[in-house]
Amino acid sequence: MDPIALNALSPLDGRYAEKADPIRDFLSERALIRYRVLVEVRWLQHLADEPDIRDLAPLESPVKDLLNQIVDGFALEDARRVKALEKTTNHDVKAVEYFLREKLDGVSSRGNALTSFLHFACTSEDINNLAYALMLRDVRQAVLGPALQGLRADLRKLAHDFADLPMLSRTHGQAASPTTLGKEMANFAARIDRQIDLLGTVEIFGKQNGAVGNFNAHAVAYPAVDWIESSARFVRALGLSPALHTTQIEPHDWIAEYCQALVRCNSVVIDLCRDFWGYISLGYFRTRAVPGEVGSSTMPHKVNPIEFENAEGNLGLANALLEHLATKLPISRWQRDLTDSTVLRNLGSAIGYGFIAWQACRRGLARLDADRELIARDLEANPEVLAEAIQTLLRKNGVADGYEQLKALTRGRRVDVATLREFIAAAPLADEDRALLKRLTPATYIGLAAELARRV
Repeated sequence: MDPIALNALSPLDGRYAEKADPIRDFLSERALIRYRVLVEVRWLQHLADEPDIRDLAPLESPVKDLLNQIVDGFALEDARRVKALEKTTNHDVKAVEYFLREKLDGVSSRGNALTSFLHFACTSEDINNLAYALMLRDVRQAVLGPALQGLRADLRKLAHDFADLPMLSRTHGQAASPTTLGKEMANFAARIDRQIDLLGTVEIFGKQNGAVGNFNAHAVAYPAVDWIESSARFVRALGLSPALHTTQIEPHDWIAEYCQALVRCNSVVIDLCRDFWGYISLGYFRTRAVPGEVGSSTMPHKVNPIEFENAEGNLGLANALLEHLATKLPISRWQRDLTDSTVLRNLGSAIGYGFIAWQACRRGLARLDADRELIARDLEANPEVLAEAIQTLLRKNGVADGYEQLKALTRGRRVDVATLREFIAAAPLADEDRALLKRLTPATYIGLAAELARRV
């Protein structure tokens, strides 16, 4: 392991560093600096295109190319330079402005120096809120959405593969009306599918309106500019929705919605992990052994469901952080306090723990084999689950106390097939219903489970 990883305080940068790599381009400190640079450059370009800002002429093509290259070619060394400047400024956004001043030192366009229009009329939050908005938009599109879709696809395949495999259900931990193994996987695939849609519909907002949200500096410098329209156009050009009514900070309500959407995704996966852990414990699934892997330091036989346990633990951490973000970020004293700033820096951790958990869950699913014989034996050993079918057909045939009769016969006791057949033979049923019940077994009493599994 890399010495840096060995010294990491967070497992995301240590033990799980490799698994968290896909989100670093979007949620790391380096990524935050890069997105700030992007926003500063795009704002400068936007100002140059405003005809009523007569002190800054439209940019010439070489200057446009230079500015775009600063954004597109932003490298690790650039991020290090910004951090070096921050040691002097003790202000992260001002360090980005000074970095760009260095890059543009001596550069002009149509005789206009550019550096005086860097960070023009901006408060730091004009840059920060847009940077975080772009980070969360891009990581959702490039990493989180595809990861959840991959998990959904895994479950969909398993649902189809096991659509017809009858399985004993358990409600309250007790034997219940049968289902199929595929149908239970289809349930999770459908739930995750809905959460993917909900996460994708969270609208992402941004603001560019000055120190307390009123365009004070903008209006005093260039009163002829329609700053409300211009700001909205700039935010939309970044691919975001404009937030018009804000204080110094965009209120972060949408970030709360985004975090809560992730909490719901994670909660579904926690439920999945616990159920599959339980099925492994029952023996319905067996985890394939990997050569060289050890399940216990003292018990050589162990093949543990570690991927599901790992996922559940990391999802708990993720949700604890996400729920704090969701309840804290929309709250700020008066026109702003600084409590949101340090909390926002934990978005990478909150999202990262969930992301590595989704991967662990997929690895766990990929190692499962169903024990069809054990599942079948479990069904055969619980014929009392047919009591539901019998009492329902008694109701159909006008027997008002059908439920009570089956309750007296089966509740709290094991009932064998012979006892059920004896009851069916004596029950006041139509011949076709009696014949149906005589043919019925726990393995065939699965309703429309197989069809539902295939439909997902």
